[in-house]
This record gives sequence, structure tokens and C-alpha cells, in this order.
Amino acid sequence: MEILQPSQEIGQVIPNIATMLRHNAGRFGAKTVYQQRKAAQYEGISWGQFYENIENIARQLKALGFEKGNKMVLFSENRLEMLELELAVMASGGIAVPIFYNFYPETAELLIRHSDAQFLAVSGFLQLNRIDPGLPLKKIIIFDSILDERFGNLVPFESLLQKMPEGGGESPLHFDAEGGGICLNMYTSGTMGVPKCVQLTHRNILSQQAALHILWNLDENDRFLSYLPWHHSFGGIFELFTALSNGATYSLESSFGKQPERILENWRLVKPTVFFSVPKVYEALVELTRESKEAEDLFFNSGLKFVFTAAAPLPDKISDEFERRGIPVIEGWGLTETSPCCTLTDPAVKRQPGVVGKPIPGVSIRIGEESEIQVNGPNVMVSYYNNDEANAGAFTPDGWYRTGDVGEITATGLKLITRKDRIFKLSNGEKVIPTDMEKLIQNKCHYISFALVSGSGEQYPVALLFPNKKLLSNPDYSISPMEGCFCPRNLDELGKCLQGCLHDANCGIGQKFSKIKAAAIIDDELSVEKNTLTPSMKMAPKNVMKTYKVHLDNLYGADHPVGEEVYMIRLDEKS
Repeated sequence: MEILQPSQEIGQVIPNIATMLRHNAGRFGAKTVYQQRKAAQYEGISWGQFYENIENIARQLKALGFEKGNKMVLFSENRLEMLELELAVMASGGIAVPIFYNFYPETAELLIRHSDAQFLAVSGFLQLNRIDPGLPLKKIIIFDSILDERFGNLVPFESLLQKMPEGGGESPLHFDAEGGGICLNMYTSGTMGVPKCVQLTHRNILSQQAALHILWNLDENDRFLSYLPWHHSFGGIFELFTALSNGATYSLESSFGKQPERILENWRLVKPTVFFSVPKVYEALVELTRESKEAEDLFFNSGLKFVFTAAAPLPDKISDEFERRGIPVIEGWGLTETSPCCTLTDPAVKRQPGVVGKPIPGVSIRIGEESEIQVNGPNVMVSYYNNDEANAGAFTPDGWYRTGDVGEITATGLKLITRKDRIFKLSNGEKVIPTDMEKLIQNKCHYISFALVSGSGEQYPVALLFPNKKLLSNPDYSISPMEGCFCPRNLDELGKCLQGCLHDANCGIGQKFSKIKAAAIIDDELSVEKNTLTPSMKMAPKNVMKTYKVHLDNLYGADHPVGEEVYMIRLDEKS
């Protein structure tokens, strides 16, 4: 069995969140730990005030009946109040349960009930209006100043900031909490079904930081411009705790990553030294830099130590832009269950498609049956909460976590191939890895936002394609990826242009049975609201296939009426 061992041991790990906060408050008292944009500038809070607030919140929670082991669901967008409350819960013996701020009532209630939380925090009216007053909750903390007669258990967040009286006794924080104690329950993205609740410990989270301290040169002088959501492990564990543990200043990006122009405005104010993002945001920002020399100089500046990318491979054309300017690009891989990082690429080694680097200190990786990637280390979760079915297959008999990802070990590190549950069999028994074709299509045409290849039980695979509607309505003739791109302006032009691109993509697939024979370009957008995208903006394949089933049927010869404009493409047998 192939095993990738870490190059270094992890060393000493801070025992718990409370100890990390106290230590950094002592070291960086007057320095800004966190800031948000107010009008035209950023305003922040010092480490000293931040730590005092966390202690006050923990003491007031105890007065409200919040006890060790209790859970607090945090139903909010990123904001200072959420951060202080979450850390107060984790540092005082409780378990924080962050969920996506824009979940519809049904999903929010499902997760709140599943979590067995007795306490809830909501940002404002949007979230409160999606909560059933009949939920069995002791208290609901609300960040905005809102009164609602439907709820008799509302507690304004500002009341939790009341200072403890002089000589008020010992700190309410648990400095003696064991590293193996659960402090965070985080729901997975649910790309292939219902989200699972991952139970993470102090040691899971802080062992990651001990590893990163060995690998990265970050300190209190670094500046983060951040938008990644805290209900997701990439933003809420990996990025957030990297900033906190190093004493760096965390600046909340005011558009939450949705407006590239706004990100650049905030970039000018913050001057980040590191940036964590996903490929689609990098693509949008690099496009903006082509509009002016000023934007180019602002974004690609000498103070930027490195950029970090995850969730999907960074396109070569974007990676090359950073490399040309001497700014390292680091890619990582991991899952919520591994809190989350397992591997990192070495910026000194030429990046290769699909290769996500070598294990971080303390983490071991091996390839098990059916080429499944398995992980062992202090970052691996305890178990899934209240999910016997998922727990039954989560670990090998010798204790390694089964990731569900398929990969292989190469000379430069771990190479990802696909998810096990994405592989399907055709009617002739041949196995198809759909992500191979999906990547080829999306790399071939940047006018396609998402591609899904399907065909389980059928004679051949087909594809559903979803266009980049913004780019289609406003084509950029300067960034066409290759010779011969016609820069289409509507669905009909895109369909005609894609005929050749799909033929070329088929030629890039070795096995004849894996080539697609038909595709439908659907004039519709995947979204979180439709459950076709996860809150972390990944495609949810099962939900996409369910939502667009009639289109799949039509690709196999049916003639169902459809509600969206569609361009059908048939590919010849020689493709």
C-alpha cells in the first residue's frame, strides 16, 4: 500500500482555544485583530478589547444557563459579533455550530434540530424570520437590534458584552480543556446529498496551525483580506485560525467575495500580504487587472507574500500571471473531516494539473482499495454527529479516515482524480470517471461555468452545460483561451462554437466508452437557492441531475417539454 509520510513531525500543539486566545491577547494587546469596513475606511478592534469581550460573553452565557457541552448554532454571515460569540462558546467548554447565513427555513430547521442545540444566534431579521418560534431553544441571541413579539426568548447580543464586576472571580474560559474535547461541529457542503455534521476538537484545529507555523513565515505584521464564509472549513478553520493564531490582522472583505471591483477597492485599503480564495474569484480579479496599469500594479504588488487556492484547480493562465510576477501560488487539499488541510503544494516546484502537494507535518496519506485516499493524523475528526450510517464506513479497521476521494501518489505529491461517488457504470459495465471530461470541457471553454457528465446505466455518457451568462452577454475578446474561439454572444453562437470544442475534448479522453455523444447547453444558472450549488459554490451533482432530469432524458431520445432555452449538440461516432 502506497503511503505518503509527512516530511516533519508536528511539534508542540497549543492545548486549546482558550489558551491560544489568552496567549495572543498578552502578546498583541494593542494591535488590531479584526476589522470591518465602515463607509470609506476600515475600523477594527484590538486584541485586548477582543479578548475582554470574549470573556464577558462567556460569563454572560453561563448566567443564561449555557453549560459545558452545550451547543450554539450560529446562523449568520461573517461579522465581529459572530466571531466573538463563536470563540467564547468554543473557549468556555461549549460547541459552536455555524451554518450558512442564507439557508431557507426548511434547511435551517433541519440542521438546528439535527444538531441538538439548545441555543441559537442569528444575525438579524432575515435569519430570525426563517426560524420557527416553536423550536425547542432556551435562548436566541440576536446581533442586530430587533424586537419580535413571536419570540419570548430573544437576547440582544450587546447585553452579553456587559463587563464583569471588579474582582469578579476566575475567568470563565476553560484553559484546562483537553485537546481531544469537541469544540466545533461543522456541516459538510453536501455536494452528493444531505450535509453531515463533523465533530472537531481543539487539537484538530490547533494541530493544523502547529503544522503551518513550520511551513509558512507568517506573524503579527501580516494582513488578511478575507471573504471566505466561516460556516465552511476553508474559511472558518483554515484561513480564520491561520490569521488568529499568528496575530495577523483579519480584514473582512465587504462584498463577501461577490464583487471583484469592490474587492480591489478593499485591496487598496488593506494591502493584504496573503490572500485565500477560490479560482473563480482569482479569474475575475485577474480580468480586472487587464483594464488598467493601476489595477495591475495594485493587485500584483511586491508586498503580497503568496496567494492560496483551493476547492478546484487554478487554471494555468491565472497561475501563470502570478508566476510571471514572482508571487507564489500555493494549492491545498483536504476536507471538513480533516479540519481541513492535508496537503500543500511547494511553490518552488512547478505546479502540475491535479497534483495538490505533499502532506503537512503530522499528517500521513495512503492509497487504499479502489484507489481511495485515506488520511491519518491529529487533524482527523472524532466522528459524524448522530449519523450511524456515515460513521459505519468512515474509518478503516486500523483507524485511517476514508476520504471518498480517488487519487494516486506521484513524485511531486498527491494527485486527485475524482470522488468515488462520481464514478458510474455504463450498461455494458464499463466505468466512467466523469470529472475527466468535465475538466476538459471547462478548460476548453471559459464561457462554460459548470459541466456535468452523466450516464449511469446508459449506453454512453452525455453532458449538461451551464454557460457563464455574464461573459456571454459581455464577451471579452482579449482573454479568449485559444486560437479559433469565436467569443460567442448568445446561446446559439455558443452552441455552434462548442461543437468543435466538445469534439476536441472527446479526443482528449483515451477510452472510447468515456466520450460523450450528446450535450445540452441550458440557459439557466446553478445556485444555492435551487440547491444545485453548495453554500461553498461547488456543484451539487445529485441535485443537478434531479433538477434537470428532463434534459438528461431528452439527450437519450425523449421529447419532454422544458422551461429553459436549450441548445442540443450531437457528436458523431468518430469523436
